[in-house]
Amino acid sequence: MNDEALIAPVDAVLHGGRIIEAIKKSGVATVVTVPDRTTASGLLRPIASDPTLRHVRVCKEDEAIAIGAALSFCDQRALVLIQYTGLLDSINAVRGVAVEYGMPICMMVGLLGKEPGVAPTKSKNYGLRIVEPVLDAMEVDHCLIETDDDIARIVPAIDNAYARSRPVVMLIGRSPVAP
Repeated sequence: MNDEALIAPVDAVLHGGRIIEAIKKSGVATVVTVPDRTTASGLLRPIASDPTLRHVRVCKEDEAIAIGAALSFCDQRALVLIQYTGLLDSINAVRGVAVEYGMPICMMVGLLGKEPGVAPTKSKNYGLRIVEPVLDAMEVDHCLIETDDDIARIVPAIDNAYARSRPVVMLIGRSPVAP
């Protein structure tokens, strides 16, 4: 691994509780999820048990995209929590609903198998390497959330998505630890 590929210390920590605080601060009331191994214990389970958030479980990522769009029509902020493989699987829904119709679909995407401290585009995993270039080609804003310092990007990313009526993807670069 070269220094260029290193983006955060390998032993850095990402706290799920702090992510949840930022989600709430952004005005999100509903989190639509498909099970995700990257965020399961440190983020997904705490969200599911949080009485102040409405948690909607779905079977397919494109369902989550549609629900997020429907909620935005009702002036409700939602967050879609999925894994990168599901993002790639639902790319046509993201294209059609979020990009072409200009919907503020906010997605938090777990990067299953990403090496801590390595940029997704430098990963040994092909699927991880193509996520950001695909989002760039689709002109979808995205940011990497890999350490607690990165959590500060969440609220502005969600606010910007709703202000511009454009999708945003927040890539979760390591498994968050439980609150």
